[in-house]
Amino acid sequence: MKHPVATPALVFADEQGRIRDFPDLAMAGMAHEQIVRPATADLIELPEGSELFVLPGRLPVGTDPATGEPLLLEEHPGQPGKPILAVAAFMAPAHTALYTAAYQRRADAPLLPLFAYTAVGWHLGRFWVTGFRSDSDQRQDARNFRQEQITRLTQKLLKRHRDNRLIQHLGICCLTYHCPAARNYFLGRWEAPLPSSPICNARCLGCISLQESGCCPSTQDRIAFVPSSREICEIAVPHLQTAPSPIVSFGQGCEGEPLLQANLLATSIQAIRRQTTRGTINCNSNASLPDAVDRLARAGLDSLRVSLNSARASYYEGYYRPRGYRFADVRQSIRTMKKRGKFVSLNYFILPGFTDTIGELEALADLVQTDGVDYIQLRNLNIDPHYYFSSLAVPAEPGIGLRHWLTQLKTRLPHLRFGYFNPQVNADR
Repeated sequence: MKHPVATPALVFADEQGRIRDFPDLAMAGMAHEQIVRPATADLIELPEGSELFVLPGRLPVGTDPATGEPLLLEEHPGQPGKPILAVAAFMAPAHTALYTAAYQRRADAPLLPLFAYTAVGWHLGRFWVTGFRSDSDQRQDARNFRQEQITRLTQKLLKRHRDNRLIQHLGICCLTYHCPAARNYFLGRWEAPLPSSPICNARCLGCISLQESGCCPSTQDRIAFVPSSREICEIAVPHLQTAPSPIVSFGQGCEGEPLLQANLLATSIQAIRRQTTRGTINCNSNASLPDAVDRLARAGLDSLRVSLNSARASYYEGYYRPRGYRFADVRQSIRTMKKRGKFVSLNYFILPGFTDTIGELEALADLVQTDGVDYIQLRNLNIDPHYYFSSLAVPAEPGIGLRHWLTQLKTRLPHLRFGYFNPQVNADR
């Protein structure tokens, strides 16, 4: 992977949102309250398909090129007195952040939308970000999507299945929200989504489909109906029969908690498997209901992806704000799935300055070893970092760095695999 030969320069935005570089300061990265100058080995070119965001109410922080000392840039360097704003990158899928953007937050700064805010700088005519490619799978790479082809195939399938509400819903996900999973479904490849639940038993701080009034807006609309088994099978069966490396997944960003529709999911899984044994049936879940997990495993569910922000009960429950379950139920669901001989991965939300603390590392290593987790998906936590740390009252303790954190896990748990996407299981079927 290509790295810069020197630390990139600080970037900032002017009042019009135009992004500029300031060569007198090197870029900085942030992990909770710790501000550092990133090593060149921690930097990669801004991946294709990424976006740059201007951060309202936040001043950019860079570092002294000679000493590495954090320095605040308070006004436009070329236009004294003109206000400026910090800038962050939202990296394309399959990339994991090592540092968040460094900034000083004003007291009146608005809450940031639900994205991940990676540190970014400028060097030799291009942007560089503090991150790494965490999965070589290209299923959501921007170069694999051509909008003209997507539109044509989506409209064709929508016309053919006018009476299938789930396919019509995925059409909106595809054409309006540009959801990569929905796009791949209409392109007939890889992983296809099966949203099924309009309700949830958690109130996550960073829920991307439904937010309470007064909080940051959700990034997409939640499904408003419960599909029938027929509607689910009309998507799942042809996809599993014909797609390369096929996966179908319950539990999507546009729905609540799929385990609350366990009867429907079990019936649908059995109906799918009566028609094809090919591919992987997966469920992305908060794993709140162990009995439901057991029923789905017995019905033929191949893999369960459990979403976690933390392996510690207090931080987990502070973020998910569960209704009718506890963190102990989540761990029981993992053990239940493993007792049935099934595959379990963690959708583990990465946030520099929290994930890489010693307390979190020890708790995660214990959970993986005790409960039998097979795989960790290194997903960036989409949330305003200040909102997360303040809401959960996280103390500002120094982290060990996410690279060292990852090395520690690989050393302690050699069986554990890492990636970003749901892996294909049952590939030989």
